[in-house]
Amino acid sequence: MTDATMLERITEEERAKDATTVFGFWMYLMSDLVLFASLFAAFAVLRLNTVGGPSISDLFSAPFVLAETLVLLTSSFTCGLALLCAQAGRRAAVAFWLVVTFLLGAAFAVMEFSEFGRLAAQGDDWTRSAALSSYFTLVGTHGLHIVVGLAWAVALIIAVLYRGLSRSTMRKLMLWSMFWHFLDIVWIFIFTIVYLLPLI
Repeated sequence: MTDATMLERITEEERAKDATTVFGFWMYLMSDLVLFASLFAAFAVLRLNTVGGPSISDLFSAPFVLAETLVLLTSSFTCGLALLCAQAGRRAAVAFWLVVTFLLGAAFAVMEFSEFGRLAAQGDDWTRSAALSSYFTLVGTHGLHIVVGLAWAVALIIAVLYRGLSRSTMRKLMLWSMFWHFLDIVWIFIFTIVYLLPLI
């Protein structure tokens, strides 16, 4: 077997491995989609069960939630820039846009969890009503996913800086990008169903 044939075989094996990894990750995202669909369904059923307390729409500031949304959507844009720079082989630019994405994601997480703290401090926590239980479960699950995405971003930044844009790093970057965009899409549904529709 010639070196060229061996190289071709290795390349095919790597492609098969990449395809299997991507397929497996899509399966994970689909299972997460089912999880969020269930949480959305629970919220839709319970959102009016306030036990005489405030409704969901009474508890939130529309400008604050809109600012949260813009921060997260901007992070989705910078995540895309990081992926484009990776495809162009621009290592420093990839690290830069990953850091920007991390900072935006961290800002979003701080805003989200500070909102939870404010609600709890005024007595409107998850034990107040079924509506708030479903709200905290849905939005909190999204927030935990954001935290996981931020930890993953830190690992990617380290990998890019110390290992470069290797095949393994590129694969991980692509999977993380899929995960981050998925969370952005979920948030758009949260913004629409939880915050926007009750105001209409």
